[in-house]
Amino acid sequence: MRQLVRRLMDHQYLTQEQINGFDNYKYSAIDTSPLSQYVMHPFWDWLVKFFPRWFAPNLMTFLGFLFSAMNLVLLSYYDWNFEASSGEEGTTPIPPWVWLCTAINIFLAYTLDGIDGKQARRIGLSGPLGELFDHGLDSYTAMLIPTCLYSIFGRSRVYSVRPMRMYYVCLTVYFNFFVSHWEKYNTGILYLPWGYDLSMWGSTAMYLVTWWMGFERWKFELPLGSYGTLPLGNVMEAVLHVSAMANLPLVIINVYNSYAHRTGRLLSFWEAVRPMWPFITYFVILLAWPYVSPNDIMEKDPRAIFMLSGTIFSNVSCRLIVSQMSVTRCEAWHWQTPMFIISFLTSLWIPLLERPLLYLLLIVTTLSHWQYGASVVNQMCEHFNRVCFTVHKRMPQEELSKKKALLADEISQADKPQTEEPLKKEK
Repeated sequence: MRQLVRRLMDHQYLTQEQINGFDNYKYSAIDTSPLSQYVMHPFWDWLVKFFPRWFAPNLMTFLGFLFSAMNLVLLSYYDWNFEASSGEEGTTPIPPWVWLCTAINIFLAYTLDGIDGKQARRIGLSGPLGELFDHGLDSYTAMLIPTCLYSIFGRSRVYSVRPMRMYYVCLTVYFNFFVSHWEKYNTGILYLPWGYDLSMWGSTAMYLVTWWMGFERWKFELPLGSYGTLPLGNVMEAVLHVSAMANLPLVIINVYNSYAHRTGRLLSFWEAVRPMWPFITYFVILLAWPYVSPNDIMEKDPRAIFMLSGTIFSNVSCRLIVSQMSVTRCEAWHWQTPMFIISFLTSLWIPLLERPLLYLLLIVTTLSHWQYGASVVNQMCEHFNRVCFTVHKRMPQEELSKKKALLADEISQADKPQTEEPLKKEK
């Protein structure tokens, strides 16, 4: 068993071309959010000084992610089907202390995500490993935030939206994250969207209000004069859609300008949109499945659908991030696509298997995604001579130099053409 785990962890996902690309990588990002520039960055600059220099930046990143994941665990336990805050008969409300924990967790996650890079630059450990680790976990957080927020309103028939409409919000958030890194894949610059800061502040405030006043505080309708009323849950749905999609026009403009001013990679059209194909494929599959589900799977088990879609889109996004950081060609096909298609078609053919297939797909996708992330980070740590969650090196610099020289010699020897065997002497 131990050998199997070691083999899985040692799997080499990164090609030599990608490794070489990471060697030449330089961070390039633009953050124009007023909230980030004038409020959060000064706060983070002040706060990071209190952390000891031995506190690894990647440990900050991972702890921040765990705080977000803890919210999902808590709310999944108390509200698996998003009914606890619906106010309907036979439902048990989420305990108030859970909302306080979620507020604290999301703010700590936001704070640690903001200071990990500052800590890295402060102690001289900034590099592609930290950025890849950070953005990879951020791609998973894109599922955690909207899924947890849905528990505030629940699937109320009057004051909220049904799971399918909340699923649209999740898909919009996934798309916004993916397209931001697709933008960098073509322009070479990561333009940080404003929606992230607003969503973290908004989530924290909403959790605190729910803790202080109860979920019933959100159960009212806004008067619209002669047009009637609008439930607050619908308002939140619209806000999430707008905050997620507001970045799209800027993405199009930035990509266009990179071609017009010849500042980007200047790829052909088909090469530029190549990273989109895996995303579009899964988008179609995971949007069609709930629509034609013979068991109305979205109403019966929405959380499983949310988690499955968020996990696979996170994996697709991670592979894009690897390609854009290493300036290599992105994959146009994801290896799990046949698995999703077969599960989808089988559930239509044999409805009894739909829910077991959904959970089996969720387990396989989650474990394979974790294995992919751990293997890539392990490969990066080995290449850059780093220990992921500490500030120490894996081996002394002299020993590392000898190892790299030996590896380079082996590669050069393997590239040489083999000489013919000498002719045997005649007797």
